[in-house]
Amino acid sequence: MSIPRFETPDLTTLRRSPEESPSLRRRFPSYPDHFSFEPSDRWVRGVVDGIAVVDSRHQLLVWEPGHKVPEYGFPAEHVRTDLLTPAVAAPPRGRFYRPRGGDEQWFDLHLGDSRVIEHAAWRWNVPGLEEYLAVTWSRGVLDAWYEEDELVMTHPRDPHNRVDALPSSRRVVVSRGGSVLAETTEPVVVYETGLPTRWYVPRKDVRFETLRPSDGWSECPYKGYATDYWSSADGRVTDIAWSYPDPKPAVSAIRDHVAFYNEKVQIAVDGVVQP
Repeated sequence: MSIPRFETPDLTTLRRSPEESPSLRRRFPSYPDHFSFEPSDRWVRGVVDGIAVVDSRHQLLVWEPGHKVPEYGFPAEHVRTDLLTPAVAAPPRGRFYRPRGGDEQWFDLHLGDSRVIEHAAWRWNVPGLEEYLAVTWSRGVLDAWYEEDELVMTHPRDPHNRVDALPSSRRVVVSRGGSVLAETTEPVVVYETGLPTRWYVPRKDVRFETLRPSDGWSECPYKGYATDYWSSADGRVTDIAWSYPDPKPAVSAIRDHVAFYNEKVQIAVDGVVQP
């Protein structure tokens, strides 16, 4: 089916957003510079070695200042505090979903006499959160997290986050240094709250001779596991493209498609170079 369209004179220009004023503000402003929270009534469980370390039906989603990804703050009675002891020191700063404040109180998790999981939980040094504990979602710490009866990975899902994967007929050209890496008129466009628009190109339209497989990987609670990654064939730019071999059902349209980092290559859509 051909969808009607018309060409406008400014089709190839990027219009600037209006200036904000007291009477006109952006609907979703930048992430606030203070802690924020929202009550959650999802049934959340964290499991390791067959033990429910967390079992909560009433907790908080807690966003740290300037941070997109929330953590759960659990009432202390919903956590196996009998298995926790104060940690000797704070851990080294890790992936983005670790706390970033720097003055948290950390706890180690003891499983029997032989296994200790260091830095498994923490308490924020923030007035109002004194009675809440966070338990890390870092990869390889707990065995599994569940929201209701669904397995969830990476970090708690934000109820305000939306991910749409929409088939499109726009012409997308991906290039680097004057060399075309991919070109298609059948992209799938992924719009995700708080992230750049991503253009997924069918594999048949990717010039794989310009790429080489890499060891990169990533995971997303909304899209799944991205286990196929590529760097530039000359090795100068690592992990410039990725694919989800088995995406979540809500974004199944990106299966057998490859996305490129806007930050590492040039992407032109209908002749307009994207920011």
